[in-house]
Parts: sequence; C-alpha cells; structure tokens
Amino acid sequence: MQIKKAVIPVAGLGTRFLPASKAIPKEMLTIVDRPTIQYIVEEVVASGIEEIILVTSAGKSAIENHFDYDFELDTILKNKNKHDLCEELCHISSLIDIVSVRQKKPLGLGHAILTTRSVVGDNPFVVLLGDDLVLSDTPCCQQMLELFNEVQNPVVAIQQVPMDQTFQYGIIEGEPVRERVYEVRRMVEKPAPGTVDSNLAIIGRYILTPEIFDLLANTTPGHGGEIQLTDALAALSRKRPMYAYEFEGTRFDAGDKLGYLKAIIAFALRHPVLADEFRKHIKEVAAGL
Repeated sequence: MQIKKAVIPVAGLGTRFLPASKAIPKEMLTIVDRPTIQYIVEEVVASGIEEIILVTSAGKSAIENHFDYDFELDTILKNKNKHDLCEELCHISSLIDIVSVRQKKPLGLGHAILTTRSVVGDNPFVVLLGDDLVLSDTPCCQQMLELFNEVQNPVVAIQQVPMDQTFQYGIIEGEPVRERVYEVRRMVEKPAPGTVDSNLAIIGRYILTPEIFDLLANTTPGHGGEIQLTDALAALSRKRPMYAYEFEGTRFDAGDKLGYLKAIIAFALRHPVLADEFRKHIKEVAAGL
C-alpha cells in the first residue's frame, strides 16, 4: 500500500527557544537561507508523499503563509526584474498540497496526531516532527518508506545515543532483523537511568497505521494532561509487529539551541553557493581560538 499523506505537528509553544520564539514560530527560524519547516517539507516531497497535514495552533499562521502564493510580493519582484526570486517563491508555494488542522489545547504530541484523524482517514501515514532535521543523501522518510513497503507494519526511526542520555528519549528494546532493522519488543518513554539496557532512541520520524487513532483516543493522559504518543505506540506494538529503523544520516534537534547551531553549520557546509567561503571562515575562526 502506497503512503500518500504526512502529518507534521507544529503546534508546540517552542519554549526551549524563548525569547526568539515569542512572536515567531520556532519552525520558521532559519537554517542558512530557509526556515526549518521547509527542510521538513522538502524531505516529504523528495520521498514521494502527495499531501501534508499541518497540526497548528494560534500564532502559527506564518508557517501556512510561507507555503502560500503571495500575489503582491510576486508582482513587486517581477517589476524589479528579480525573476530568480520569483521562481524560487513559486517553487515553494507549489511544492505539495498542504492542509491544516488546529490543536486547540496543548495536550501533547499524541493528541496533536489524533486531531488529524478525519483528514488522514483509514490509511497508513508518516509523521515528521517539525524541528527534527536529518541530513542524509537519501531522505530519511524515503528510507523508512522502503522498509514499510517491505514489512507493511509501523516503523519508527531510531538512532544510537550515549547510555547516560537515554533518559532524554523514548527508548526501544528489540530483536535485530538485519543491519539497521529491529523488531520492537518494548518501548519506554524517558526511562530512569539504569532501567534499560538499550541505547536505541526514537527520533521524530514515524510511519503509523490507522489503528493508532483508537489507541490515542483511549490513552490515559499523563503529566500535564498530555497524551503521549509513546504510550499509544507501545500499545500498537502489542497488537501487530512494529519495526525500528536506524536511519542513515545525521539528525539535528533544531528545537534545541545547541542542536540548531550545529544544524546551521552542517547545512551551510553543504550549501551550493556559500559552502566554500563558509568553510574558509570556519578555519579562520578555529585558528584564532
């Protein structure tokens, strides 16, 4: 079954980026020359997905506006003969079909996904977190879709993390199927230090089947009344096989200040125009330390 829809939750308050995110959605903070969310959308497009569902909240209209056509701006740029910019902005507005649903209360990632139920329908779908960037030759989403096409069961993206950092992540324990692929046996959300033997951490990419919606609807809210996606995923893994895929690439938590800075450097060093001069600048800075 071909997956055609992707859900991108962008309703979070972005408290880790205050005060920068007070008036600007954290997903609109730029990595070199484009907002973070555009990299996520471009990954989806490059993976062959046909429709994106944004889960938004009050104050997030800038994200939707970024992917919309702006007639006034287009006219101004054309009158100034800035045709390259016109083409780039038209490209952004025509990347993919995007619809939005509102998460009216901040009740967690699980609740955000649940709000998309009527739009997603009765089909498998991809979830990508709006501040998790993966730099890779083959889009992370596409790598996961290739595995899903083989196993026809839910897939979560994972990476190895230091054991002393496992408490910061959802952790999976599983049986190796082959290189980079595990069948999930157990999932633990932010385990206390020393309570798990695995260092396989879930990151912000998931392929889910529609059973997840009933499980989310019946998940008991946790701290702060939030519905945790990991709880529903654990329940889903008991109903049908679930796989964890250790993707090829480098992941950046662009919702964290240090992760955001690392992402800027990594993407700048691959920029087709700026890379050479930026690399020279980095060397000059390093020499002066």
